[in-house]
Amino acid sequence: QVQLVESGGGLVQAGGSLRLSCAASGRTSGYSAMGWFRQAPGKEREIVAGISWSGINIYYADSVKGRFTISRDNDKNTVYLQLNSLKPEDTAVYYCAAAWVPNVNRLPVGMSNFGSWGQGTQVTVSS
Repeated sequence: QVQLVESGGGLVQAGGSLRLSCAASGRTSGYSAMGWFRQAPGKEREIVAGISWSGINIYYADSVKGRFTISRDNDKNTVYLQLNSLKPEDTAVYYCAAAWVPNVNRLPVGMSNFGSWGQGTQVTVSS
């Protein structure tokens, strides 16, 4: 089992930036693809970005392409999400999640593939 702890959320004005971090601890064997998801009030949880263990394969939701950047540091067991040009519609609780995969380049994007979740960090963007 792996434990995931997000940090870096907060209140920011539209157009501003935040950097979210997700620190993993516990299980160290195998390969994990990592994803960032978000859930706004009254809406379903959706994937924002994903990254394979190798970092070669990356996925972004259309709504965040060109504004958000996902990265990871496997030596630090940490994955990051840089949020730039934030909009009020980006307001949500952001969650990181891990999916155990058979090889370093695999990147699933379906939520059901992610078995370990953090507790979430709130991002609020004011207009």
